[in-house]
Amino acid sequence: MSQNDPKTLVSTDWLEEQLKNPDLRILDASWFMPAENRDPRAEFNLEHIPGARFFDIDEISDLRSDLPHMVPPVEKFLSRVRDMGVGDGHQIVVYDRKGIFSAPRVWWLFKLMGHEDVAVLDGGLPKWKSEGRLLTAEPSQIRDRHMFANFRSEMVKDVTQVSHASKLQDYAIVDARAAERFRGEVEEPREGMRSGHIPNSRNVPFASLLNVDHTMKTPDETRAIFEAAGVDLTKPAITTCGSGVTAAILILAMERFGKTDHALYDGSWTEWGAFPTVPIATGEA
Repeated sequence: MSQNDPKTLVSTDWLEEQLKNPDLRILDASWFMPAENRDPRAEFNLEHIPGARFFDIDEISDLRSDLPHMVPPVEKFLSRVRDMGVGDGHQIVVYDRKGIFSAPRVWWLFKLMGHEDVAVLDGGLPKWKSEGRLLTAEPSQIRDRHMFANFRSEMVKDVTQVSHASKLQDYAIVDARAAERFRGEVEEPREGMRSGHIPNSRNVPFASLLNVDHTMKTPDETRAIFEAAGVDLTKPAITTCGSGVTAAILILAMERFGKTDHALYDGSWTEWGAFPTVPIATGEA
């Protein structure tokens, strides 16, 4: 697979060549952990890639849930993206301010809603800026366009489904958190969480899939990382992380090496670690 695949991952060169394409829509999906004390919208207003619109992961979510940035109702998602001028027939490119961190979550959301023409910018804004490419503070011109949704319920799992998968071992459950969090050796960033991992899951820290410049490693390299972690790629996969953001990086990597039978555990450890009736494991997988 070439690096530039408009359904998974595109380069900064590719995006720059497409900037004047009237059917291109660029989304800044930057999101930060609460402890970082950064305001992604304020940073967007100061500078962004020309034509970009800001996608607020926390607001475009199910605010009825006590869990952070859960999948929004379909009607809310469609309303918000229409307000951003994003619709059917658009090629969407999503980036973030860390390289590849939160952008895959929004890429996955569009896939979940049935929109296929969406890609993550490889290396994100850090790579774009390091190459001296154009930035602006100017807002984009917004024109509404209708988007049709075809919600793919098989792409998202809840705690009951993941609990069954953990017991039956009919899915490969893959955790994107850092190894010390997976093993339960450190406290979780969110207060009140138990430490450890879902029983029978495997650990592929999302950072292990990235190069030093925050671009994604090749499909062959990422497949080898999954296999070395003991992930049974013959089974359908469920990815998980802290709160359902970096789990999407694992899905992006799998898509690039040709594995398409995957789902994301939306509540992830924020739910599992606080749920009193589900078991946890510690130590190595």
